Amino acid sequence: MSTRSVLPDLSDDVCARLREAFRRTSYDADGVVTALGGAAHAALGRGEPVPAERATRDAGDLGTLIRLFLLGGVEPETAVKSAFAPLSPEDAVAAGVLSAVQDGYRAALDIRPHGDDDGSWWVVSDLDADVLGTTVPEDHVLGVGHASLSLIRATSRRPVGTLLDLGTGNGVQALHATRHAQRVTATDVSSRALALAAATFRLNELDVELVHGEWFAPVARRKFDQVVCNPPFVVGPARVDYTYRDSGLAGDDASALVIRQLPGFLNEGGVGQLLASWLHTGREDWADRVSRWLPAETDAWFVQRDVADPALYVGTWLRDAGLDPRSPEGRVKAAAWLDWFSANDVRGIGFGFVTLRRAAGRTPTVVCEDLRQAYDDPLGPEAAGWLDRVDWLRNSGSLLDVRFVVPDTVLLESVEEPGDEGWTTTIRRLHRTDGPGWQHEVDDLAARLLAGCRGTLPLEDLIELLAAAQGLEASELAAAALPVVRELVRHGMLVPAAR
Repeated sequence: MSTRSVLPDLSDDVCARLREAFRRTSYDADGVVTALGGAAHAALGRGEPVPAERATRDAGDLGTLIRLFLLGGVEPETAVKSAFAPLSPEDAVAAGVLSAVQDGYRAALDIRPHGDDDGSWWVVSDLDADVLGTTVPEDHVLGVGHASLSLIRATSRRPVGTLLDLGTGNGVQALHATRHAQRVTATDVSSRALALAAATFRLNELDVELVHGEWFAPVARRKFDQVVCNPPFVVGPARVDYTYRDSGLAGDDASALVIRQLPGFLNEGGVGQLLASWLHTGREDWADRVSRWLPAETDAWFVQRDVADPALYVGTWLRDAGLDPRSPEGRVKAAAWLDWFSANDVRGIGFGFVTLRRAAGRTPTVVCEDLRQAYDDPLGPEAAGWLDRVDWLRNSGSLLDVRFVVPDTVLLESVEEPGDEGWTTTIRRLHRTDGPGWQHEVDDLAARLLAGCRGTLPLEDLIELLAAAQGLEASELAAAALPVVRELVRHGMLVPAAR
């Protein structure tokens, strides 16, 4: 496996001319979708290039750029000169943007539009294995993949003064951070990643501080209002095949390291959000494992989105790097990886989002839960809301004095089965229809109690009325109800009534 020695040189001048070409041709997120049309754009996202290639034939200069950067094609010199003007093909080659080949030019870097609701950027990264036709080098800088997009959607966008993007890669997390943070700092251990991230920021005319170094060392003794991190979270033997995914630490130690150290770099009340992986072993529950990573006085929300079978996990990551698991090299790597899993009693690999907050002087809240169902809404606003609700619970005093309301977005679903005397309810389930779609099974008593939560009576009165109607002790019913109420409040399924 090789490591590239030549870094691209996207100077201010090159970026200015490239930006002018992109703007002139409408090579941006909306322009690409318009040129391709919905069906061809969706096909491209599925890895099916032919519909997109056909759609670009009459798209002029924009079509040339799409075929070069998004389809990995070769374009003739006349088309490249026209599309890249005022940047000449020769200068684009010298900067490392294009490569000269027999029939014209092809992309030497992946430069593609990436947008949000407020506009569009360009992200600079390396060509993937499919375009290269071989495995990627060790210092490969990954493009905007599913993991990056999921962290983008899981990040709170409330305004902050300072934000750290730890392990920035191509810089896409920092791009989004510039929307809500006054000052953004980005670090990476890879010189190539920093060079491409710098090109990303320069191309988009953004001022982001870039610092080289491993983990938190480049920002020692500094603190931030927010930290985001997409770390090299792939778990397995202690080795580094690719710097974008492998930490050199064994197992899930990379995720553990970030979670242990991150709160120390937050200002009081500061928030950290990251992707992480953790091992499921036969010796302990995953929630116990990750909870031990936490430093004192830290609120933490671990959301497990998936648990992968070890064999499936290994095959997926081999293919990710362009390595065929059936090849001799693939077989050797897979065997060593699976041997390590077996020796360490690994039954599965969990993956998900972690939200951390400094909670100095307060009793921290730590919650580990599964969220494996599909949902459409981004998790970022939900994470911010979760922290707000944790604060409210911590400061609210007795919940028995609170008048609660069930939001309109929460429904009570029931599952019934036929019996000798008609239908019998077997499951009652609360379902929040917005956000991540939280669901809670409740018994008949809980459903009756929640039916009374209309904002008129405090919880204590509702419990006393329900206890009297059911012939129960109010104190016993309250002791059983309060943990359920707290959980529903944390999930936004029960809210205090407006005063």
